[in-house]
Amino acid sequence: MTKKDLIFWTVVLLLLLPFFVYPPLFESYKQFNHNHGIITSFLKFAVLATLGEVIGLRIKTGNYYEKGFGILPRALVWGFIGITIKMAFVIFANGTPILLEYLGLKDAVVALQGKMSAEKVLVALATSVALNVVYAPVMMTFHKITDTHIIQTGGTLRGFFTPIPFSKIFINLNWNVQWNFIFKKTIPFFWIPAHTITFLLPPDYQVLFAAILGIALGSILAFANKIETKV
Repeated sequence: MTKKDLIFWTVVLLLLLPFFVYPPLFESYKQFNHNHGIITSFLKFAVLATLGEVIGLRIKTGNYYEKGFGILPRALVWGFIGITIKMAFVIFANGTPILLEYLGLKDAVVALQGKMSAEKVLVALATSVALNVVYAPVMMTFHKITDTHIIQTGGTLRGFFTPIPFSKIFINLNWNVQWNFIFKKTIPFFWIPAHTITFLLPPDYQVLFAAILGIALGSILAFANKIETKV
């Protein structure tokens, strides 16, 4: 660990520590999150998932920042993705148990909302599979397109708000890495197990845990970029 690592993690710790040592602050957060889930989803992902990308940059280049990285545009993208993730969690957490009941698994809705049990784990796993098969590939591809756009426009806010050439970037994505690593490896071996745990948590904590997983995403993206560089 270098001096800049020590400074970086000290700042992160100082920003997060008040929520753990001052209970009224954490209670205020929980209340606000319960009443304004969409807003807090934007903020949590804008901060934590962007933090993950900064850590990923450190892994990839040895630095926490470099010219053209575009922290603010990335935070805006993650904030928007955070909103869609909140929407997806609501849709799949409610819809998947109903589908399971339609397919013959009785009391799936009650099981997911109840105490820990084998049936609850099964329903949470099915919910995670549905989320990651239907929603995750679209979200991951959207993120890759916006990430490419940010890099191509120099990481500036002004460049970010220029029209995004979706079709051109989509065609030129490294689909070997996107499919064989991002989709085929991270979804079944990381995201499905991780989101199974997520759906076992109380609803008010699910998006927070998902945003914390965004920090892990930074490392995954950094590794994917290294693969692309080698290819």
